[in-house]
Amino acid sequence: MQFAIHPNVYTTDPGSKGLLNMLEQTWVRGKTPGDGTFYIVSGFSNYNGGVRFYDTFKRHIESGGECVAFLGGSTSQRLSSQQVVEQLLEVGCKVYLINRKRLLHAKIYGHKSRDEQSLVVSSGNFTGPGMSQNIEASVLIDNAQVETMGFSWPDTVASFLAQRWNIYEPQLEDRTHPAWRLLYNEVGGAVVLEDEQEQTMLITLVHADTARIQANPGDTAGLGSQYFWVSKDSFDFFPALTERNVRGHKATYSATITMNYIDVGIIDNECRVTFEAENNLDFRLGTGKLRYTKVAREGDLATITRTSEYSYELRILRRETDLFTNLSPYAVNFIGNRGKKYGFIPNAEFYRLIR
Repeated sequence: MQFAIHPNVYTTDPGSKGLLNMLEQTWVRGKTPGDGTFYIVSGFSNYNGGVRFYDTFKRHIESGGECVAFLGGSTSQRLSSQQVVEQLLEVGCKVYLINRKRLLHAKIYGHKSRDEQSLVVSSGNFTGPGMSQNIEASVLIDNAQVETMGFSWPDTVASFLAQRWNIYEPQLEDRTHPAWRLLYNEVGGAVVLEDEQEQTMLITLVHADTARIQANPGDTAGLGSQYFWVSKDSFDFFPALTERNVRGHKATYSATITMNYIDVGIIDNECRVTFEAENNLDFRLGTGKLRYTKVAREGDLATITRTSEYSYELRILRRETDLFTNLSPYAVNFIGNRGKKYGFIPNAEFYRLIR
């Protein structure tokens, strides 16, 4: 069994950092595609909550397995999005929406194969924030303990379906079904950021981030894609990553955002952020407008401020400046093994410090 509070707060197992890692153990690592059923129960859900696993679900179902999801739905509250339900249905999952005045609030996940069951009980919803920066507690219960307490995934599903709840089954083929009215649209429209989303990400820059920025036109060092590696826990910092790659064997998911490069006075309306779902699970932020500009060096600090659902500002703070000294302590979490770090600060505090 494992217990963890994320992000990076406490864990009983150094290899398990939180909910996302536990779900990887439950659905990905050492699992045979097609063996058994994956289960999701969550009151809130959005596209980025599942972006790590959509291709895993698809391979599993195409190999003969199943996936069952119970999600919260409401006409008056933003519980589950159209985009996450569409994607789950497209990969072959069975989706039930529970519409009731007293909300579905349980968050449990798991897997039942021919030989064993696993159960994850968590405070974390199937959302980007639930998987990354919200402070969530999760426990992974292994097969031996599941058997000892007599838990059964099929019995749990049967008990859900036996309740006198309003349960809807959306289908991709019928968008007029009332089930779709219980879902909100998280892409497009006037989406207002919640207070906890008004954050600035701070990342220390390493050679891989800045080599092309410091290169001269024509140098071989300037070739290739210019991007910053950012936190693997960025699921709630960027909008829904609904643009899946159509080429290549490894799945990636992207979103197009507007980036205001404060230092060079350029606004890029086609800036791309990408999650490598089947490679190294990294997020990379395209920063091609900085190539050859010399504005950033290894060791400097980049600040990325989210100003709206799809709009961001990027600033480079040189390591010899007072702003660097004042803000670099907020980058407290390590990325990889080269000393790269990241952290967050509320926008209001960030703007106060840079005035």
